[in-house]
Amino acid sequence: MLDRLARLSISPEQIAGVLVTHEHSDHVAGVFRFAGRFGIPVYLTHGTLLALSPDCRLSLPQCLLFDSHNPFQIGSLEVLPFPVPHDAREPVQFVFSSGAQRLGILTDCGVITQHVVDMLSACDALVLECNHDQALLAASSYPASLKRRVSGNYGHLENSQAASLLEQIDAKRLQHVVAAHLSEQNNRPALATAALARVLGCSEDWIGVACQRKGFGWRHIF
Repeated sequence: MLDRLARLSISPEQIAGVLVTHEHSDHVAGVFRFAGRFGIPVYLTHGTLLALSPDCRLSLPQCLLFDSHNPFQIGSLEVLPFPVPHDAREPVQFVFSSGAQRLGILTDCGVITQHVVDMLSACDALVLECNHDQALLAASSYPASLKRRVSGNYGHLENSQAASLLEQIDAKRLQHVVAAHLSEQNNRPALATAALARVLGCSEDWIGVACQRKGFGWRHIF
């Protein structure tokens, strides 16, 4: 975590809060230890809090609960949470608004709902899950039960589903799109960027890709 922050020239003391989308280990591992070490507030839904182990709950330095349908403020940013279909207790994703610009984030979502479309319309930038390619997942070594979970309505978005979302939203203001949450085994960056670029009518290299180890660099919204 500290190495990733250093790559972005950010110190832990500059962080006003950590937002947790849901309780799965790939999203909460290390969060509470990091937040406790630096005294950073952790924001999460009531359902996510209840799904955490007692040890995790006790280690929270400052736990701030929010309703999955109601916006709230962190400093000058308005945070607009919205529920998503995923196999967790009360999973959410977010739109962040400065009043003039909007950044939408969507990962860990099994199927696109009208509410997801409405929330992510008219954003200036999107970080969008492209978890897997259908053919790669089908041919993978995953057991059948895990394949069904990943591709199901409470699993993760496939490249073509992410592309379909871009077709449905108001994308006129988009300055950046970053493909995220790519499976190392069941997807390839080139497949994800090709699917999204076809819909947007842009070059494939305009689409960014978040690396599992390094994330991605700063993007500026104007």
